[in-house]
Amino acid sequence: MLSTLARAATRRPLTVILLWVLFLLLGFGLGTGVFARLSDNVPEVPGTESERAAQYLDRADPTGRSLIGVVEAEAVSDPDLRGEVERAVADVRAIDGVAAVPDPYATGGLTAGDGQALLIPVTLEGGLDDAAEERAVDAAADRLKEIDAPGVHVSGGPLLGKQLGERAQQDVANAELISLPVVLALLLVVFGGLRAAGLPLLVAVSGIAGAFLALFAFSQFTDISVYAIQVTTMLGLGLAVDYALLMVVRFREERRRTEDVTEAVHRTVAAAGRTVLFSGLTVAVSLTGLLVFRSVFLRSMGLAVAAVVVIDMLAALTLLPALLARFGGRIAPAKERPDGAEGRLFARLARFSVRRRVAVLATVVPALLVLALPVTSLTINIGDARQLPTDTEARQLYDTVEAHFPAGAGVDPVTVVAGADTGPATIGRVLALSPAAHSRELPDGTTVISLPPTGSVDGAAATELVKMVRELRGDEPVQVTGTAARLVDFREMLAERAPWAAVTVLAGIFALLFAFTGSVLIPLRTIVTTLLSLGAALGVVVWVFQDGHLAGLLGAEGLGALSLTAPPLIVAIAFGLAMDYELFILARMREARQLTGDDEEAVVTGLRRSGRVVTCAALLLAVVFGAFMTGGFSPILQIGLGLTLAVLIDATIVRMLLVPATMSLLGHRAWWAPKALRRAHDRYGLREEAPAERELAAQS
Repeated sequence: MLSTLARAATRRPLTVILLWVLFLLLGFGLGTGVFARLSDNVPEVPGTESERAAQYLDRADPTGRSLIGVVEAEAVSDPDLRGEVERAVADVRAIDGVAAVPDPYATGGLTAGDGQALLIPVTLEGGLDDAAEERAVDAAADRLKEIDAPGVHVSGGPLLGKQLGERAQQDVANAELISLPVVLALLLVVFGGLRAAGLPLLVAVSGIAGAFLALFAFSQFTDISVYAIQVTTMLGLGLAVDYALLMVVRFREERRRTEDVTEAVHRTVAAAGRTVLFSGLTVAVSLTGLLVFRSVFLRSMGLAVAAVVVIDMLAALTLLPALLARFGGRIAPAKERPDGAEGRLFARLARFSVRRRVAVLATVVPALLVLALPVTSLTINIGDARQLPTDTEARQLYDTVEAHFPAGAGVDPVTVVAGADTGPATIGRVLALSPAAHSRELPDGTTVISLPPTGSVDGAAATELVKMVRELRGDEPVQVTGTAARLVDFREMLAERAPWAAVTVLAGIFALLFAFTGSVLIPLRTIVTTLLSLGAALGVVVWVFQDGHLAGLLGAEGLGALSLTAPPLIVAIAFGLAMDYELFILARMREARQLTGDDEEAVVTGLRRSGRVVTCAALLLAVVFGAFMTGGFSPILQIGLGLTLAVLIDATIVRMLLVPATMSLLGHRAWWAPKALRRAHDRYGLREEAPAERELAAQS
């Protein structure tokens, strides 16, 4: 299969390149339309009580969503300012699609006690289509911002998703401006020439275009989170560089063995291409665990990121061979080095770990477990505007309300939907749960009760309110929705589906690693060591962002919980990336073992030949993830830090110390498999003939 791809790419390289250019134009043209379709509705879980109640309100409630403006001044009672506000309120009321705008001066709770701020809530009509809602929101926001006051901020509701989408587009552009030049500089150091360094960047640009196009395609069928764009783009860029780096390094080695560029490309695809293929499949399988969850966000992320990984893999196996066939003759072969000089540092590390395997295990494993300890206290929340950068409109509105109004002002209430047949006693007990509770009746007789919680929108008090309502309702037709209810349902969904997701991913990874190695012990050893590095990285993220240690250095703050988007994505993506480096190393170990038959020397040789590529790839990925962390969104900071740490810990401590130590401890048993499985692997496993094998066959 890989040989067929290599022949196709080298036979008509210009055709292949032209097809990829068309793909790039499509990705950067049509694909960027996804920025206008991003959603901030992350915790939606179809079929849950909170979602059913929300859908019912969408149909039955004559009022729709709302946005809010806050005006800040030395004295909001100033006659001139009051006139400005009253004229703006009257104009907003007259906008098509606006249902109600209360008088902030005559409505209790809308003017701050210190007299320096006031709130202007704008409620939209129910049943508006997307275009009508967007026109109403834009017109209302524009008119409120015309108020002549020292501070005017408008956000919330449908406006929040639009603001976050615009900020996401800006952050992606800034991250690319930062990361691409740094990546190019590092590649120049690695390869020592612009031609070789430029090829991985061309593949990386394909990964970015693929990310945009995949997200745009999925946005036609499901909601795409505002955070998805950064995650898929950073992963698409990072993996593309990884795969291209591996292929170009191998191509330069093969150029040292043959002057025929086409033959060098075929050898490269046969050896490194096999690793890229399995790596891409392994990362994609790691992300299938997200499909097990009943979350629209997690499923769409799993599909989109897996699609980006496959695009990167295809670019490395088709576009890069075509570029090498066309321009590879101008790339200098790898320099000849004396025996033992290549990868000397990594060979020393491997020999040290082999000789001191028990000491390495006794030191490294406890250290990683200590780093992972904070995971035991991990909690997730939907979060509030504190997750956003301080210069975003929503965060400025939040900070203004926090500074001038009592705690809990502006917090979304717990919403209780009591059917027409609900008894008065039950409604009374629900109303008694909050001193600020209030109710209203819909045209069909349904009672909607709002229970403002103390504290944050998804804090302990809010989620406890949800549980109390669900306990006291008995058999009455009462449902609970709102932000806190969605969080409770999301947590229950995670707890229910997480074991199935883990089984799905581990079974898939085991099958792929067995197909790659023909061993049953290496997959088990790989899974255990990978879980150690993953636990350590996630533990540090909890310590920083949940507990607040050193969070200020990253421009964040301790929020008492992680974003509900962060842990599942960190686990799924980091697990796949760890498999990436494992396969890079195992491929070289396998080649060395086939040549020499010496298990211990194969471990040393495998690490000596792959250590430089793995280290460079990890460093390049860290640069990419770090660039995306400059945007300031707390969920992206959490995901970026988690993936950066997972990659660096895995590529250094785990792959350079734990892997050789455990492989040495297993010895020849590492490659063992039962006879039946061994026959199945020999018959069905993907077995591309490596260059070293061909050279031996030619000499015999």
